[in-house]
Amino acid sequence: MSKHLFKIVRDYQQLTVRYDASETSLWFYLNPRPRPCFTPTLLSEIRQFQQSLNENFAALQEEGIYPVNYVVLASQSPNVFNLGGDLKLFAEHIVEKNREQLLDYATACINVLYHNAINLSLPITTISLVEGSALGGGFEAALSSNILIAERSAELGLPEILFNLFPGMGAYSLLARRLGMVDAEKIITSGKVYRAAELYDMGVVDVLAEDGTGQLEIAKYIKQHSRSRNGLRAINAARQRFSPVSYGELLDIAKIWVDAALNLQRKDIRMMQRLVRAQDKRHHENTLRAGIPVLRSKQDRRIRAGQSFPLIDHHGNTIVEDRRRVHRRECAACQPLALSRSG
Repeated sequence: MSKHLFKIVRDYQQLTVRYDASETSLWFYLNPRPRPCFTPTLLSEIRQFQQSLNENFAALQEEGIYPVNYVVLASQSPNVFNLGGDLKLFAEHIVEKNREQLLDYATACINVLYHNAINLSLPITTISLVEGSALGGGFEAALSSNILIAERSAELGLPEILFNLFPGMGAYSLLARRLGMVDAEKIITSGKVYRAAELYDMGVVDVLAEDGTGQLEIAKYIKQHSRSRNGLRAINAARQRFSPVSYGELLDIAKIWVDAALNLQRKDIRMMQRLVRAQDKRHHENTLRAGIPVLRSKQDRRIRAGQSFPLIDHHGNTIVEDRRRVHRRECAACQPLALSRSG
């Protein structure tokens, strides 16, 4: 394996990265703990991934063995894309009136969202695949990609108004550019959770996939997009020039969010804490329903009985047998990465 690709797909705690040679795509899967939200660790690792891609992109393109034309954001949590901000952490900082820590968290959020929204300043196309629930910051993250693909049963929404707050890490900026200010505010102030089909009809979701076919739709999109990639990238660049998302805008709105959070009343914080308990319960039920341990990865779940071996892991090593009975976390590497040109 190329040393430059190895630097990008290295092991993370709450993030799994794989390369698909047939699609020239890098996939990064969210795998936060203890609940599927944006933990400080996850945010830090996404930013590390982004920086590693920036630092090694030119060398990968020059080598030509593992070029990167697409970056796909997806999730490993069963039936959940991401439930948004770390509400437990929010509540603690709000009770302590710790403005500095709240702003640090908000800044970490917009750092990863902003760089995804501008394609990491690289000639790539970013794609979000939503399977399950994308709420609050999860919805914001999905919106930050050039293309949002959602499966039909997916649910997306911004429930922050239910505890007297608003989604302050990109929702207003991104939705207003897609729909206009009036419709964006309707979604934000309603607190409603929308079905993917509703948002597709509104123009928020770009591609509506049938359940279980999200990855196939991405492959189909990439195949079609690749035929006119130069022109379509130019159109995206023109769109960003016409209506750019600036870092300063995102940071200013994040500061408004911090000030609003510090004004929350005790009853609002109790509502936030109830939502944390509901998230924990839902995540536990989803995990049990999927029939897998909490830390088992999505790639591991997709290995079915009778899967043929050998496989190639993300280190370029050959896996000759199913090792899931004796390894737990290592199994995330068992998914074939289609490194057909690894030699």
